[in-house]
Amino acid sequence: MGSGAQIVSLALPQSPLVCLDLWCRAGSVFEDAGESGMAHFLEHMVFKGSQRLQAGDFDRRIEALGGSSNAATGFDDVHYHVLIPPGALLEASDLLVNLVFGPRLDCSDFHMERQVVLEELAQSQDQPEEKALQSLLELACGSHPYGRPILGERQALLAHTPEAMRSFQQRHYRRENCVMALSGAITPSSIAALQAHLEGSEFGQLASAEHPQNLPPLAVKAGHHHVAIKRLESARLLMAWALPPASQLPAVMAMDLATTLLAEGRRSRLVERLREDLRIVESIDLDLHMLECGSLALLEAVCEPDELLAVQAAIGEVWDDVMGAPISAVEFERSRRLVANSYCFGLEAAGGVASLIGNGTLWKRSDDLAAPLRELDQLDPASLQAHWLSLLNPAQACVLQAVPQ
Repeated sequence: MGSGAQIVSLALPQSPLVCLDLWCRAGSVFEDAGESGMAHFLEHMVFKGSQRLQAGDFDRRIEALGGSSNAATGFDDVHYHVLIPPGALLEASDLLVNLVFGPRLDCSDFHMERQVVLEELAQSQDQPEEKALQSLLELACGSHPYGRPILGERQALLAHTPEAMRSFQQRHYRRENCVMALSGAITPSSIAALQAHLEGSEFGQLASAEHPQNLPPLAVKAGHHHVAIKRLESARLLMAWALPPASQLPAVMAMDLATTLLAEGRRSRLVERLREDLRIVESIDLDLHMLECGSLALLEAVCEPDELLAVQAAIGEVWDDVMGAPISAVEFERSRRLVANSYCFGLEAAGGVASLIGNGTLWKRSDDLAAPLRELDQLDPASLQAHWLSLLNPAQACVLQAVPQ
């Protein structure tokens, strides 16, 4: 666009709908001192209306168009998206842009919605499993924002004001920090019409950022910890590793393959050994979380309290086995297919594609959707073992034993 506002699109001719996905670099990692929970709270307040839209008007009008809407706040970013019929594209974009970039932040609505956010926080803190995971993140990430809850801290939320929220919104919802992505039943003419429509909108007239956003690098503190949590039904062994950031695509695909080989499906190394053979865990999962400051691998093994030491020892033995003998071609190909299929399945719906290209453009990554698959094809068993599986060395992890109190 002539204004410099960023729009990215990809047509899916077989899709009956269009997804508009508006991404902003305004996640919790950008909260200053005293702003804990502001990014997520602002996401709530956006839906309380704008200068043109009363509370509830946006949802009613989107639904009247035959569409639906939602939003999500993460550590790094926030996005607002609508799924609508093709003929509603311009009207839906007008509603979405006005809502996101012109929030009213009415004082009475602010105080009412704060109670909703506080209740959401209380419910999260009342979930023993969530408390265990948050404890792990705090121990692993230390003072880094990834160690703090996205929902925020209660005392900080109580101190927030509409003026402080407007300041946060105006600092981060800037031209360089925002991307509009669309995918689905779109054509060159509908894309051109949308671009022209947005040029004169709040999105097209966004001010440039006054200061560059800084992303603090992540480092995980290795060590062993123990915590007792009320109402935790089973013990848990939790582990966290620091991995390369999302911007390093070859590393991300390699670590996706590594975590899949270790813990995806019954024939994966950890599941087969700990659950199927030794039967010392109810479940074991190892998930890759791709983040901009540095990615995280998070392991959770659910077991009986008296099995915690055996579980931890078995995980170490599995890692030693993986590093000590060549990975077979059959095992490698099984893992590669799982990763490739998962990625391809995410490209089948307009929402998944819009999310992928919107997030990628926001963080200045390649818009070539085939690039991850090419990187995956560059890997082989030897390189995976030599360069990437070593990053999951249990000795380099932050380990937390969580037991019922």
